[in-house]
Amino acid sequence: MSKMMKAIRMYAPRDLRLEQVPVPEIKENEALVKVMAVGICGSDIPRINQYGAYISPITPGHEFSGEIVETGAAVKNFKVGDRVTVAPLLPCFKCEFCEQGHYSLCRDYKYFGSRNDGAFAQYVAVPEPNLLKVADNVTFEAAATTDPLANALHAIKRGGFKPGDKVCVFGLGAIGLYCVQYMKAKGAKIAVAVDVDERKLQVARDCGADVAIDGRAADVVDQVIAATEGGADVCIDASGFPAAQHNAIEATAKHGTMVLLGISHQPLTLSEKCLDWVMRGEKAIVGSWNSFSKPFPGWEWTHGVESLADGTIDAEKVITHKLPLEEVPSIFDKIYKKELYFNKILFLPWME
Repeated sequence: MSKMMKAIRMYAPRDLRLEQVPVPEIKENEALVKVMAVGICGSDIPRINQYGAYISPITPGHEFSGEIVETGAAVKNFKVGDRVTVAPLLPCFKCEFCEQGHYSLCRDYKYFGSRNDGAFAQYVAVPEPNLLKVADNVTFEAAATTDPLANALHAIKRGGFKPGDKVCVFGLGAIGLYCVQYMKAKGAKIAVAVDVDERKLQVARDCGADVAIDGRAADVVDQVIAATEGGADVCIDASGFPAAQHNAIEATAKHGTMVLLGISHQPLTLSEKCLDWVMRGEKAIVGSWNSFSKPFPGWEWTHGVESLADGTIDAEKVITHKLPLEEVPSIFDKIYKKELYFNKILFLPWME
């Protein structure tokens, strides 16, 4: 195997370079994963195009799958040739939140692609606890979307979803679409999807949404309440936009739960009417952060790979691009300039 590999290195926001770098050397508890597919996460976009990462230079990318090509001496449950996806959080396992099994809240964590070199590369060294086997009937491309699926499952669990619930999702990126697809497949009585892009609304219909609503409509809340016959029992905002968050709170049913999932970077001010509805309706507003629980990496991940294997989730419905690694800089430039429509963009590091 070559000792050098292709990788995308970020030196500063919007400064991405395709370089030849050394293949990682694995520790005894790690496996070397040949990256077969890696996706762009919504969090990658502001990190790469605006804010930068915690260390520089760095190889971004944390949504990925691949094949094990080497294992350390202490690796017990995986072998060369195994097809895997990777949970990207590297928790300390020592703080009070880790001891409680709330790994997403770890006080001293590392993370592939933002605090450690990630998967916009041909190989990554991965600790054994972060590896999950992928069924043979799941493509590497689908497996690379386990991370957004796990985030969706975490939010769904935080919302207390159960079969027969009426549900609504604001914001139809990959995570929002997976929320719609999963809840409808698991028995949602009515599934409503809201977005400002008709193309995304059509994908949501393909994912099982009973009603798709243009989020720019002046009466969007009234439309959701009418479609759900009184409001959504579980309402998830996956957009991160304050206007959508506000509408989602109002569209939640009495005794319902509204889940804040989309990263905002903006303040949210509740109107007098909205706040009154929260109190009088005894609504719950909960946060959902990342996708990890006990036993690490958690139900979200093990159930996620199962849901891809058993057909509950059809990843191809949310994947819009499959591109070579060389196109990473140009794709982020197009995203920055708002020249590209996409849901889930995947890069295939071995594509010629």
